[in-house]
Amino acid sequence: MSDLEDCIFCKIIRREIPAREVMRDADVVAFHDLNPQAPTHILVVPTLHADHLSEFNAKAAPELKARLFEAAAGVGGRFQRDSQGYRIVINEGPDGGQTVNHLHLHVLAGRHLTWPPG
Repeated sequence: MSDLEDCIFCKIIRREIPAREVMRDADVVAFHDLNPQAPTHILVVPTLHADHLSEFNAKAAPELKARLFEAAAGVGGRFQRDSQGYRIVINEGPDGGQTVNHLHLHVLAGRHLTWPPG
């Protein structure tokens, strides 16, 4: 099996695995994280598979890059609940905390988020 066939996020994009989706279009899928780190924890995933941000930057057209961040900001604004903001995080590589090799943005909200994060 290829990386694309094994990738859990690609399977969610192809609707082979169910997810609690909050938005979907041709470029981006957003869904609730199964292991939330805040009251609101949504993953925003490009439909174009790229293991890491650097690969995504090399593969994706500028419009797709912009669409990914527009979607994350839209989800953050929609799901920040009563809090006064949200955080968008990209974990890059094992030392950065990345556990799924498909670029994804974490949108965290619903409580005061401390700094530094960890």
